[in-house]
Amino acid sequence: MKRIVAKRTIREFWEKQIDSKEYLQTWYQTARTAVWRKPSDIKDFYANVSILKNSRAVFNIKGNDYRLVVKINYERQWIFIRFIGTHDEYDKIDANTI
Repeated sequence: MKRIVAKRTIREFWEKQIDSKEYLQTWYQTARTAVWRKPSDIKDFYANVSILKNSRAVFNIKGNDYRLVVKINYERQWIFIRFIGTHDEYDKIDANTI
């Protein structure tokens, strides 16, 4: 079982963007129980995930309406929520450094 740091961040997001709730809850449950030892393991679950440098991954949420950026410590199996937002908000950040 993974540790996901800052679940509150995604919960607060789905409280504002109600249409994202079911999708984020599904992502959370999948990520929490998955064993991802390397980026290709994530691709086995989510074919459309974007793997970035600095151990980051970008997930498309709700048919790509929203973007979720996480940083993963593969050795410890920890996931850190770095960003969740709309496409427009995502376009204003640098997902490699956030």
